[in-house]
Amino acid sequence: MDVFEQLLANNKVWAANKVAADKDFFKRLQNQQSPKFLWIGCSDSRVPANEITNTEPGEIFVHRNVANMVVATDMNLLTVLEYAVKVLKVEHVLVVGHYGCGGVKAALTNQNFGIINPWLKHIKDVYRFHRDEIDALDSEDKRVDRLIELNVQEQVMNLAKTITIQEAWAKEQRPTLHGWVYGIKDGLINPLFDMEPGTHIDPIYEFNV
Repeated sequence: MDVFEQLLANNKVWAANKVAADKDFFKRLQNQQSPKFLWIGCSDSRVPANEITNTEPGEIFVHRNVANMVVATDMNLLTVLEYAVKVLKVEHVLVVGHYGCGGVKAALTNQNFGIINPWLKHIKDVYRFHRDEIDALDSEDKRVDRLIELNVQEQVMNLAKTITIQEAWAKEQRPTLHGWVYGIKDGLINPLFDMEPGTHIDPIYEFNV
């Protein structure tokens, strides 16, 4: 059996085990989706949202991209955010980075990555904002990890700048925004900070809602 066929075999075992433990598991999933969380995470295969939070399918709505970015022109991300906030009525939006992120490492170099360059530019901007703090650290690993944390914070701020979040804050006092970093070395989440509904940001980014 090759690795591709193994995926299908694994799926059959997983589905059978779910039904054996709870015969109505898939019936419930089929009839409703009511997650309380939107997870904006990195595409890295080592950071599966459900597994590291020990949650079941249906509990977390997930969007993933390289380096867990919230980019103002990314219609994929904005569509997911709009659906999660306005239709699913999520109560929390999580931006989840991870230590050792390859996208952040790449952004700290001058290497030409071709089509990836415009995406990495957004991370380079975060570095530029915090250059003195990051450059003062005494090892590459520390510099990368600090930029990972600062990038998560910046992406949470980018969420707060969206009309989707600002309208939900004004009308329904939700969702709360969270910035987390996951440690691949130990499996633990480092919660960096939260933004409660109605938190004021720089007035130039606040819409009249």
